[in-house]
Amino acid sequence: MDLKPLVDLGYLVGVILFILGLKRLSTPKTARGGNILAAVGMGIGIIVTLILPLEKGDNNYLFILIGLAVGAGIGLLAAQRVAMTDMPQMVSIFNGLGGACAVVISMMELNGYQTAFEAGSENAAGMGVHATTLLAMFVGAVAFTGSLLAYGKLQGLINDRKVKIPAPTFVNMTLLLLIIAGIVYKLVFPSNPFFWVLIIMGIALIYGVTFVIPIGGADMPVVISLLNAFTGVAAALAGIVYDNNVMLVGGILVGASGTILTVQMCEAMNRSLWNVIVGGFGGASSSGAKGDGDQVAREITANDAAILMRYATQVVMVPGYGMAVAQAQKVAHELEKVLEENGVSVKYAIHPVAGRMPGHMNVLLAEADVSYDKLMDLDDSNSTLKDTDVVIIVGANDVVNPSAKDDPGSPIYGMPILDVLDATNTIVLKRSMKPGYAGIQNPLFFHEKNRMLFGDAKASLEKLVSEVKTLG
Repeated sequence: MDLKPLVDLGYLVGVILFILGLKRLSTPKTARGGNILAAVGMGIGIIVTLILPLEKGDNNYLFILIGLAVGAGIGLLAAQRVAMTDMPQMVSIFNGLGGACAVVISMMELNGYQTAFEAGSENAAGMGVHATTLLAMFVGAVAFTGSLLAYGKLQGLINDRKVKIPAPTFVNMTLLLLIIAGIVYKLVFPSNPFFWVLIIMGIALIYGVTFVIPIGGADMPVVISLLNAFTGVAAALAGIVYDNNVMLVGGILVGASGTILTVQMCEAMNRSLWNVIVGGFGGASSSGAKGDGDQVAREITANDAAILMRYATQVVMVPGYGMAVAQAQKVAHELEKVLEENGVSVKYAIHPVAGRMPGHMNVLLAEADVSYDKLMDLDDSNSTLKDTDVVIIVGANDVVNPSAKDDPGSPIYGMPILDVLDATNTIVLKRSMKPGYAGIQNPLFFHEKNRMLFGDAKASLEKLVSEVKTLG
């Protein structure tokens, strides 16, 4: 019985679900359903793929089931235990594992090609298939080591200011040229020893590290998205090698969406992708003092802040990574409800690169059951801020830094920001005066419109909730 039509039909259904799921991921309101659709599509793809060994008469189901059980177990455990603040690290690890898979299967295929070439077999792979496999190995290797390094940076295991390489652009271009030259050489002389493939792979693994080392600070969300695109490309190339439609289309979708997201994030920062890759983003660290030279940040008590909000017409909250660290999203939602019970309109201003990965703040607030209708993008936020009485900035820093608009010497100059100073009052919730992820000081802290409420974000929001309730 020919089972291939059944497999192809299953792949078609899986691909359709991938596309529908990706479409629904475009808005927070439908993202959960989109994720489920894509997961079902992947499940169908896996199930119908299990038919292939049966059709060929292979008896390797034990190894397949062991792999499925181990992978599913790790995925389930990670999903249950990883905190929201560590979600970017988990995404980086998963990206890296996808790249590693592409490397492993490419090496297996290349080894088979080598055996056929040395034996002079008529079934030896053509140049096109050979080139595709080498490219899959190259891109997968870069995604693997690059994602591991990104994980180390996000986890705080690697210090951007201490771990550097001299002339990174020169080093990266040299390694890239060596990889291209090695691939071309292997294609021209396919019967050369397999050792050449190992050399190419080794250089590619090193290139993944040197590629990510210069990138740091507020550029990390961009590099995560870019590495995700690399993993998709590697999967698509592997799909070509195995003539597997679901791998091909799935890889194309991941690669294309990751690339589009990377470009959009660069536009949100008003920077080119090349500038992100070759230019370090950050500055000298600042002390944790409550002043900066002759400037002094003015503090506010929880009671005074509560009075400002209680008798305001509109309040806008700006969430940042500090909210995720403090796990303060549910308390922020509670404050929102208390204020609205007193007739105050409350919304959330979300910057495209807030947090440590694309959509980080949207996921964080969705976890607290904040209504999707209250989440505003950059343009809507800036329009609303002009008519806002109080802005509460919870753990955000670089995305509200006015230096992006008025300081040509700042590393973030030209980056679109949330124009919080258009509001009547701003209140920043922070533990100290330390700079944000980009490593630069924020003049907003010292502006006459701003007041600082120092302390843990969650504890500060709890005080605000209590104070607003006492005001009736």
